Order: sequence, then structure tokens, then C-alpha cells
Amino acid sequence: MAEQMLVESGQELVGGAQTHYLATGPADGNQVVLLHGASFSAATWRQIGTLQLLAEAGYRAFAIDMPGFGQSAASTLPRAEWLAALFKAMQFDRPVLLAASMSGAFALPFISEHPQLLRGFVAVAPVAIQQYQADLGSFRAPLLALWGANDRTVPISEANVLFKAVPNGQIVIVPEGSHAPYMSNPAIFHRELLRFLDKCLA
Repeated sequence: MAEQMLVESGQELVGGAQTHYLATGPADGNQVVLLHGASFSAATWRQIGTLQLLAEAGYRAFAIDMPGFGQSAASTLPRAEWLAALFKAMQFDRPVLLAASMSGAFALPFISEHPQLLRGFVAVAPVAIQQYQADLGSFRAPLLALWGANDRTVPISEANVLFKAVPNGQIVIVPEGSHAPYMSNPAIFHRELLRFLDKCLA
């Protein structure tokens, strides 16, 4: 059995509000930032083994409690501005960003405004695609649209919209996956995530 990696718990002041995060992996590893959906928190990525997996693969992984979720205070900042403030406060250095469901409303406007700050983007059935699709053409880094085959919340047709909006995208459908395919089929989700990260961060 693999040795359990140390997971740090920390707080950072973001836009005047305390933001909680979990972090693990080598300090000099390429960074991966994980944002969660409305039914979850940063702890979810620990519970399902994502943080452990990323650390074992040599990545420096951060799971963020979104404003008003988990141990993070609510924020009055606009969503893209909050995410930009998080990147500055945490001193992220061109990470790969993963946004699931609700957190897409933070990530999609952020990547359209600051495409140069990321080396890749993993979109796990994010909301707000239609709202921001026209602004995503400047995002040139690799993008993975990852959907559960049985998603009833954000239909797979939205993956095609996202795929067409960016120059360097791909779509992966998780068989029998729910709206949160990392919960319903974590093995396939983790396999595809690592495969994409290897492509972005090789």
C-alpha cells in the first residue's frame, strides 16, 4: 500500500476574506489547482484520493474551498476577480486548473481574461459555458472537457460547445459517470486526469 502523503491545511487572505485550502506533493512539483462543485468542498479531493494520486505522481496539488464553502468565508468579489486574487495570494505559477460544475462560473471568465496564467484547464461539466463561450478563443493552452455519460445537470452537448470555443480542446466521456464523474467512476476520472496532466506538464 502506498505511503500516505502529508496533506497541509492552510488559510490565505483573498480579497479580504479567509480562504481555506489543502495542499500536498513536492514543493517544486508542477502545480495543479482543484476547484469543487456546489455539493462538495476541498475535502472531497482528499476523500476520493485525488490529492494523494497527484502527490504520488510528483505534482504539487492544491484543493481550494470556494467562497462560502467548507472552511472558506464568503466573498464579495466578482468571481473571476476572486480567482485572480487567489492566484496572486497563493503565488501560483502557471498551474493546471480544474473546475467542476459550480466553480466553472469562476474559472471560465478567469481563463478568458487571464489565459496566460494557466498551462492547462480541466473542465468537469462546468456551468456557465454558454455565457462565456465567445470569450474563450484566446485560451491556447490544452483544455480537457471531462463529462459523465449520465450527466443530467450539464448535458454533454455543452462539452461540444466548450470544445468548439477553444483552439486546443479534447472531450472525454466517463462511461456511466454522473454529473460528478470523479465520485461515480473515480478510477477512470483519475486515469484521464493524469493522462492530461502528463500532456500539459511534460
